[in-house]
Amino acid sequence: MVRIVGVNIPENKSVIIALTSIYGIGKIRSRRICFSLGIDDTLKINKLSDKQIDLLRSAVSKFVVEGDLRRKVSLSIKRLIDIGVYRGLRHKRNLPVRGQRTKTNARTRKGPRKSINK
Repeated sequence: MVRIVGVNIPENKSVIIALTSIYGIGKIRSRRICFSLGIDDTLKINKLSDKQIDLLRSAVSKFVVEGDLRRKVSLSIKRLIDIGVYRGLRHKRNLPVRGQRTKTNARTRKGPRKSINK
C-alpha cells in the first residue's frame, strides 16, 4: 500500500484515478501532476518505481491538500458566520448559499422533509 500525504492510495488503479483519492486533488490536477513529472497516466500505481512514487509525493506536498485544505475551508466558513454576512447566515441555517431557490428543491441542503401536522 502506497501512502502519499497520509492517505492510502489504491494500488490497482491508474495513477490519475488513484491520486483523486486525496482530498483536494481532482482529475485535472492529477493529470497535470503526471504530465509535469513525465509519468504515463495509464500506468497502475503498483507498476511505478520507488523513484516515481517519491516524485509524486514531492509534487503533491506542494499543494494544500487533506487536513490543511479541510481546515482552510472550515475557517473561511466560520469567518463568514462570525462577521455576520448573508452567506454566513445561510451557512448557519443550512440553506443554499449561492442564490438557489428554496420554495421547492434544496432538499439536499435542508435535509429530509419535515412533516406538517394540521
